[in-house]
Amino acid sequence: MSSNPTNGDALRLGAVDVHAEGEPGRVITSGMPELPPGTMLEKMQWLEKNHDAIRLLMLREPRGYPALCCNAIVPSEHPDADAGFIIMEQTEYPPMSGSNTICVVTALLETGILPMVEPVTELTLEAPAGLIRVRAECSGGKVTAVHFANVPSFALHLDVPIEVPELGTVSVDIAWGGMFYAIADADALGVSLDGSNGAQIARVSEMIRQATLEQKPVVHPLEPSLSGPTISQLSGAAMVDGADRRNAVTVATGALDWDRPETWTGALDRCPCGTGTSAQMAVRYARGELAVGDTFVHEGPVGTTFNGRVVEEVTLETPSGDISAIVPEISGQGWVTGMGEYVLDPTDPFPEGLTIGDIWP
Repeated sequence: MSSNPTNGDALRLGAVDVHAEGEPGRVITSGMPELPPGTMLEKMQWLEKNHDAIRLLMLREPRGYPALCCNAIVPSEHPDADAGFIIMEQTEYPPMSGSNTICVVTALLETGILPMVEPVTELTLEAPAGLIRVRAECSGGKVTAVHFANVPSFALHLDVPIEVPELGTVSVDIAWGGMFYAIADADALGVSLDGSNGAQIARVSEMIRQATLEQKPVVHPLEPSLSGPTISQLSGAAMVDGADRRNAVTVATGALDWDRPETWTGALDRCPCGTGTSAQMAVRYARGELAVGDTFVHEGPVGTTFNGRVVEEVTLETPSGDISAIVPEISGQGWVTGMGEYVLDPTDPFPEGLTIGDIWP
């Protein structure tokens, strides 16, 4: 791994730590290796193949922890994009993430990497999933709200019966909101979505996701390299006034092995999850419960909310037929929690970080 080395062969990565409604998203602002020309998806795939050690270094201990996400701001060659970003999580490179988009926008504007215009800054980011149009409300040098139009979101399967060890037959919706989600009803499963119940939520969610992946795998109809489901969501009745639903999204932190129960876990998304909200809205649209112009307030496991709105209906023309989709707008806020430089000394015995079984599966 090499990247603008200084101080001998030490690697130095400048970063801004941000949280979006509770979800931590580290944003690398300097020190990344030069990426080859191409789309952001191609850059992401190149980074995964050639410099995955950066992801491991930043997300594992001693610099990271299981719930942490990371983003790299990189140049975009798209003529409509102001900047590009690549999202990194514990087990994958998601093509899109709502909370990470909010974190990246907050870091870009509050550090001056891109100019802030008050009261509203409009910009376009290129994510691996495509172009993301952003409107950021700004006041006194602070980003007070981020609104972004997500990628077209759609439900591929509704009410699929999935056989899950210990749980029996579970009804699962599979939807795309920038990632492929396996969505199940928490109330039907008797699982509380309170954040204090995180261990059970993560265990049940990961079991459902793995079983769905084995029994009903899916591939994006327009991009065969994107498959899943790679992430899970439990949905239940709202607990906060004004919210339509409460959800808990579980991010995988390792490979699940049915013969080893200790691997049946993941890390809860602390926020209401932007791609998860988009997937949930797509499911509700497919059921006729949401239409263009309708709003959807989604509550996360710590009580914060994202506001969703159906901006428009679109038709995706795919080789296997047309798919009805929606463009959801997601709104939330991010807060900077720290700024610094992360260093890898060439003599460090853990160049790709480490994991220990007390908090890691």
